[in-house]
Amino acid sequence: MDEAVSVDFGEDGLVPAVAQDADSGEVLMLAYVSPEALERTRETGRAHYYSRSRDELWEKGATSGHVQSVREVRVDCDADTLLYLVDQEGGACHTGHRSCFYRTIEGENVGERVFDPDAVYE
Repeated sequence: MDEAVSVDFGEDGLVPAVAQDADSGEVLMLAYVSPEALERTRETGRAHYYSRSRDELWEKGATSGHVQSVREVRVDCDADTLLYLVDQEGGACHTGHRSCFYRTIEGENVGERVFDPDAVYE
């Protein structure tokens, strides 16, 4: 059996994590993960992140109901970036889109809007 990888959380104690649809491969979002968020993700099977703006741990979908069930957590070669392979309920983006990457750099909307954020985040 392989040895568990020790994640390098760096000076600020956070690593970026990409959430990717486990079936389609669609990139859904990028957020940051603290050691505690990673531990909670592994314990519960639901994606947990660390909000830099709110300075707190958060479970994806706790407010919206749009949870991410984590099938697998992968770590990159330098052990300083994570990949969450997830089953996404509803949309991953707070704007109502399935993916946070719903527009091109030119501003063209190329993503699917799957919920009304005003109705969810009242």
